[in-house]
Amino acid sequence: MLFAFGLPLVWVALGCSETFDAGSNHPHGQLPLVDERNPILLVNDSEAENWQGEYAMLLANGGGPKLVGIVVGTSPNAPDVQRNITDWRTLVAAARASGLRGIPDPAESVGDLLKRPASGAIRETSPNHSGGANAILAAAASYSLPYRPLVVVTGGRLTDVADAYLIDPTVAERVVVVSSLGRLTDSGATMGNPNGEMDPWADVIVATGFPGYIQVSAFYDQTGDVPTSRLSELPAGNPFAEWIVAKQSKIWSLPPAADQVAVAAVGIPGFASDVRRVSAVAQVDGGAATTGPDLAHDPNGRSWLVRQVAGPQAAKRFWDLLLDPKTFKP
Repeated sequence: MLFAFGLPLVWVALGCSETFDAGSNHPHGQLPLVDERNPILLVNDSEAENWQGEYAMLLANGGGPKLVGIVVGTSPNAPDVQRNITDWRTLVAAARASGLRGIPDPAESVGDLLKRPASGAIRETSPNHSGGANAILAAAASYSLPYRPLVVVTGGRLTDVADAYLIDPTVAERVVVVSSLGRLTDSGATMGNPNGEMDPWADVIVATGFPGYIQVSAFYDQTGDVPTSRLSELPAGNPFAEWIVAKQSKIWSLPPAADQVAVAAVGIPGFASDVRRVSAVAQVDGGAATTGPDLAHDPNGRSWLVRQVAGPQAAKRFWDLLLDPKTFKP
């Protein structure tokens, strides 16, 4: 199949350490195919324990990826979709009131975990037709270009992304998936905790169905992004800054956690410092599986794994944007 944004050509070119375009389409960093020029759509559940939304909104107003959608679902840690969507709407309102532009309304999504059919064939999996899946399909149709695909950035389960693929497999021709998910191993990574354990069959669908799947399994101490010692530096009278002050104590300190690593990997050139090709090596076995497939290093693999990130670089960019008056338009 010839993918809409030239994936096979890009895959070959990258494997030969060449560029797929000597001009403006050359990626600005270690990630293949995508960088801060690609439009992004966020998928997550709660907004409380990390800075995914805040990073995306600041970067969108500071030369980073255009934020074209926010899909809000549930997880075992955040099972109340109404509470989740209300909190995201409050964040969006604070961002807009502060002068941040291009902040879309969040879309609610409710869908059951995807079930592996007895045959084990992805094409026989029943889709949910969830709100999140339909939002991904609509954004891909509206914003993906042959040379600049939509990036779906996830910080939760992959159900909605897999659901979109089940509804229309050609979405994989227009979308690159970048996920904060799993743990590193000597041979690659798992598609398990964090986030990957929530829907193992969805993991299989995404890892095998999307030629542009990038997993970020390298994390950093996200409590250092907004230390208490710096709260007084935030701009006074700014609702977005006030939101950050109120949220700062809720940020999870337990590793691995930091859903914003996927946003930073796309939007901050140099943040992802060690990126390797991988392949999914095993599918989940039946309905009792608690993790998705393992990802193994493979020079010919069609997916990528981010093994190392520059946390201080992300925090610096975060604060540069927070303290730059030009970030917040009058």
